[in-house]
Amino acid sequence: MKLNEIIKSKLTPSQIKWLDDMKITDYSVDDEGFVNVDGTVYILGKDLISIPVKFGYVRGDFNCRHNNLSSLQGAPREVGGNFNCIYNKLTSLQGAPREVGRGFYCQHNNLTSLQGGPKEVGGDFNCRHNNLTSLQGAPTEVGGNFNCIYNKLTSLQGAPREVGRGFYCYNNKFTSLQGGPKEVGGDFNCRHNNLTSLQGAPTEVGGNFYCWNNNLSSLRGAPKEVGGSFYCYNNKFTSEPDHSFINIGGFFEWK
Repeated sequence: MKLNEIIKSKLTPSQIKWLDDMKITDYSVDDEGFVNVDGTVYILGKDLISIPVKFGYVRGDFNCRHNNLSSLQGAPREVGGNFNCIYNKLTSLQGAPREVGRGFYCQHNNLTSLQGGPKEVGGDFNCRHNNLTSLQGAPTEVGGNFNCIYNKLTSLQGAPREVGRGFYCYNNKFTSLQGGPKEVGGDFNCRHNNLTSLQGAPTEVGGNFYCWNNNLSSLRGAPKEVGGSFYCYNNKFTSEPDHSFINIGGFFEWK
C-alpha cells in the first residue's frame, strides 16, 4: 500500500472529501487519527456547523471565522500562528488549542465562559463582545494585548497575571480591579465600569492608564509607575485627587 493510501486509510471517505473541498492537501494523519498540517488552514465563511476531522497541530494559522460553529471540537490542539474563530455561535471554548504561538481571536460569539481555552498565547488574546461574566479559564500569560471589552464582567478574577502589551477591560460591570494582571507592558484601560477603588491595579503600567467614567473618590491603589499619561476624569472627585505617590511619565488629567 502506498504512503498516501496508508494516510487516507485512517480517515473516512467523507473526511477525505471534506479536506479536499477545503483545499487542505499538505497533511499527515497520526496513529490516533489526528490530522496534522504543516501549513495554514483557512476554512472561513463555509457555513460550517462542525469540524468533521480532528486536527492535531497546524504549523501556521487556523482560521474558521464567519461560520455557524457552536463547538470547537475538532480544532487543533496546537497552532503555531494565529487562531481565529470570530463570528460563530460559540458559547464555550471547549476543544480550543492549548497552545497558540501568536494571536487567539474569539470575539463576537456568545461565549459565557473561557474555560477550555488556551493556556499559552504568544500574541494577542481577544474575547471582546461576548457574554462573559468571568475571566476564569483565561491564559495565565499573554505576550501581546488582552482585550475583554464589552462583556458582562463583574470581576477580573481569572485574568492573566502578565500581559506583554495592553490590557483593555472597559465597558463592563466590575466594581474592583482585584484579580487583574500584576504587570502590563502597554496601556491599562478600565474606563466605563463601576469602580469605587483602584485596589488591585497593576503596580506598573508601561503605557497610559485610563480609569475615567467610574465612581472613584480617590486614587488609592493606583499603579506606582505609569510610563505614559494618567486619565481619571468623570469620577466623583471634588478637588484634584492626590497622585503624588504615582510616578507618571506623561500627563495627569482629572477633569
